Amino acid sequence: MGDYTNMSGYYDLIMTSGYYDYKKIVDGLLAHGPVHNVLEIGCGTGLILEELAKRQHNISITGIDLTQAMLDIASHRLQTFKSVQLQQQNLTQLNLNQQFDFSFSYGGVWYFVIDGDEEPFLVSHISDHASNVAGFAKLANHMTKGSKLLLGTQGPHFDYAKIISNGFLYSQKIEPNGHGFIKHYYLDDGDKRLMSQTIDYRTYNFKEACQMLEVNGFEYQDQPSPNRQFLVFQKK
Repeated sequence: MGDYTNMSGYYDLIMTSGYYDYKKIVDGLLAHGPVHNVLEIGCGTGLILEELAKRQHNISITGIDLTQAMLDIASHRLQTFKSVQLQQQNLTQLNLNQQFDFSFSYGGVWYFVIDGDEEPFLVSHISDHASNVAGFAKLANHMTKGSKLLLGTQGPHFDYAKIISNGFLYSQKIEPNGHGFIKHYYLDDGDKRLMSQTIDYRTYNFKEACQMLEVNGFEYQDQPSPNRQFLVFQKK
């Protein structure tokens, strides 16, 4: 499972340099409301939760992540929002003693890649198939009947390098493998390498993904999301 300890100290810098549009992400989430009790799966440093908490004052919000270093940053960021709680959890062993009517992952643990008119495919930070099945099963146990699971969408991954806001060079390299791909993340300041992080991703074609979700009680809702930001699954 993807652990972002090496990247945590630079995560906000990279993500807020045009990697994601957090206001747009939350717009997409709220389009599928109303929401009351929300779970973010793989909340990282809390950038999405911060935007959500600013705009929704009367909901209960929980964020989970595997990487404690990311949660430490999120805890500092979200300390003024009393509606938000954070927990370090391995999704395959999820145990929160509560249920949710709305959960989402936007690049956190699971997301879909959409390349033009081609069929979406699921990308998971969990490289082992049995652990993905276990993760969806654990999540299902924490979701109420009729609740929604939203999985974010991204464009295709490719090798690239770009200068980010403070002049550092961010780059990434993709290596296909037998079950998906390995992604290498780098951050350089001139000749000095500040950060390197490698994550092993598993992928599933759309049929495989829907079957895995269906087994665990999540049914795909074939409805367009604003700007195709999320694919929606409902708990039966």
